[in-house]
Amino acid sequence: MSAGGFRIALRPGWWLMHDERHDGVPLQEVLALLSAIDAVGHIAGACRACGVSYRHAWGILRHFETVFGTPLLVTRRRQGTELSPFAQRLLWANRRIEARLMPMLDSLASELQEDLERLLPESGPHLRLHASHGFAVEALMQHMSDRRPGLELRYRTGTEALASLDAGECDLAGFQVPQGDFEPAMLRHYSQWLNPSEHLLIHLAVRNTGLFVTAGNPKKIHGVADLARADVRFVNRQIGSSTRHLVELMLKQLGIPVTRVHGYENSEFTHMAVAAHIASGMADAGIGVETAAHRFGLDFILLARERYFFAIRKTALEQPAMQALLAIMRGADYKGYVGQLVGYDATETGRIQTVSEAFG
Repeated sequence: MSAGGFRIALRPGWWLMHDERHDGVPLQEVLALLSAIDAVGHIAGACRACGVSYRHAWGILRHFETVFGTPLLVTRRRQGTELSPFAQRLLWANRRIEARLMPMLDSLASELQEDLERLLPESGPHLRLHASHGFAVEALMQHMSDRRPGLELRYRTGTEALASLDAGECDLAGFQVPQGDFEPAMLRHYSQWLNPSEHLLIHLAVRNTGLFVTAGNPKKIHGVADLARADVRFVNRQIGSSTRHLVELMLKQLGIPVTRVHGYENSEFTHMAVAAHIASGMADAGIGVETAAHRFGLDFILLARERYFFAIRKTALEQPAMQALLAIMRGADYKGYVGQLVGYDATETGRIQTVSEAFG
């Protein structure tokens, strides 16, 4: 819990609007119930998971079947209950929305939390983290939620984060660099804001980045070259992201213009949103970290190992707030959590390096 005794969270919500004079009907309860039925395969177990009575659950389902004008469940004798195609599409739409919006909402909630806490009489020191989205960053925010220093998070692309650090608008800037052939080009991409004489690097993790494809890989996609095939639909990361820049570098190495990639301009903001996009059948391939592919049951094709760093100013290293953050990052709880993320390696988490030491 925060110093003020409260923790702000923002969540997306659905409402069905019948007309402009009313606030609409919330869908949160029926979506939760459908998700539980999808997970356990029968209504009784879903009722227990959602904490509602069997009668209440059927009332919800019947009400929304009337509203939508189509069944939400398919019940087969001795085979349990499953979602109808309409309900499956509804649930996948909700998963895509959550994957797309949750990082932005978490960033806004963190910003609001810090703004309010600064007004409290016992407000303590806090650090400002601008970082590209990643699961180790999410985990750090979770591990910092009830500790000091406070950590204000704003999701930015790697270049935006480093530019913010250079301008004095944040204390830590999160960015990733692929190991191997594409490392020099990515460093040139960052060089305008990454100054070896002024900055130090905190190693966060090494993670696997690659292609997401539908489970079973029905299109037989094996690498970046296959993205130029006419039968492959691609979903990209947003303009300005380091992951999108990595795709550009890989295509350039193969002599493939981006105009040959069907769906190249279709983009998502997070790894999870890319995975949800593919899992729901809207694309055949995308790019992101292995953790997201695993969580959505997709196949993963490794393209690169990336090191993720926090850049800080050298003058900030000995500040008590920064030392407290480092202690948490080096602790067994946090390193253990990051280490169990699929595709992540936390062996060197919390290690301090100069830019020259990290990149030779």
